[in-house]
Amino acid sequence: MSLWIEKSGKPIRSFFNTSGMVYRALKLKDKIPQMDPKAQIELLATDGMLVKRPIFVTQDEVFVGYREGDYDTIVT
Repeated sequence: MSLWIEKSGKPIRSFFNTSGMVYRALKLKDKIPQMDPKAQIELLATDGMLVKRPIFVTQDEVFVGYREGDYDTIVT
């Protein structure tokens, strides 16, 4: 997961499914900013429902979530 975050060029918080029930139930909105990066990554690894989808991983890039146009650069 650390490598994906690094390749994406995005902050760790962008990997969290902020609209998910688990995220809300754990009240992570206020907790995540207080956590160090290692703890955030470990938290993401505990429950797949915390991870934003879709995630598309290529050799050089990682795309998180869906934003129109992001996937246009991928050659198939």
